[in-house]
Amino acid sequence: MPVDYEKFDGILLSLLGNMEGGIDDLFDLIFNFLNRKSDYFTGMDTTVSRKRLLEVYDKYAKDVEKAKAEKQRQKEEQNQKLAEMRAAQKAKEEAEFRSQPKIKEITDEEAEELQKKLASQQEQDSKPSASKPSPASATAPPAENDEEENEDDKGKLKPNEGNGYDHQHYQWTQTLSEVEIRVPMKATFPLKGAHVVCTINKKHFVCGLKGNPPILDGELSEDIKPDSFTWVIEDRKTVVITFEKFNTMNWWNRVFVDETPINTRKVVPENSKLSDLEGETRQMVEKMMYDQRQKEMGLPTSEEKKKQDVLKNFMAQHPEMDFSQAKFN
Repeated sequence: MPVDYEKFDGILLSLLGNMEGGIDDLFDLIFNFLNRKSDYFTGMDTTVSRKRLLEVYDKYAKDVEKAKAEKQRQKEEQNQKLAEMRAAQKAKEEAEFRSQPKIKEITDEEAEELQKKLASQQEQDSKPSASKPSPASATAPPAENDEEENEDDKGKLKPNEGNGYDHQHYQWTQTLSEVEIRVPMKATFPLKGAHVVCTINKKHFVCGLKGNPPILDGELSEDIKPDSFTWVIEDRKTVVITFEKFNTMNWWNRVFVDETPINTRKVVPENSKLSDLEGETRQMVEKMMYDQRQKEMGLPTSEEKKKQDVLKNFMAQHPEMDFSQAKFN
């Protein structure tokens, strides 16, 4: 009959909570009990009893190592995707910036008038004269700097590659659904679970070494799913905490309420989510995301770019006209 392990969680947690030495004291208590109240040590050869003990240990150690390796693989895969997305996005933005005409936006009425003139010119099959080159590229005002900071974003922090921030005492990253916090403990000894305090009560989060002032102690800026809160020790020196967001469609701008926020306009969206959409819906969402990025960088939206393309084509069809003194609003 299989053992209902969770049935005994309450008893064991109560025992562990009363042990000043943590897990080491709990082990000592269990083996003391086996020595006094069972034939574990006297009923078999010590080699056999030791082997049985190690078999149980290896059973769970393998599960932990397997889970740890899978989590590390997922993290490396996520970091690789983030790096590829950033590189692709940067290349796309640079290409768009280089290709756009360096002129000011024109009105809808002017765009419509230019379209009519261009259509009329094409119907007449009139070949443009090459006697005078267009001065547009030399005289048009430069495009706005794509690094110009939005007024609302002044004072905000630039996110790291994981869409979080590298603080002095900890680092955090995020996806739309999950947050990861990494806390280097700077201990002079290899860390064990009994050395660490890592708890969350509603939205109050505490992490540090037992018997020392906490490294992190504050109110979370957003709600989380408490049941998803987990932590592990990595390389015996860093505590890695993960939990799921309550609102999985929102980027966090900070972990704690009293911290300086990051600029969420500069996070890398999870473009893979678009694969769930189809047809016109996906095209509309992609257009909205593109226009939003363009506005944030002070660059023309897709509609504004169409107007500029119309003007550029008209100027190319009429090289005999001097646009050097023209102003477009």
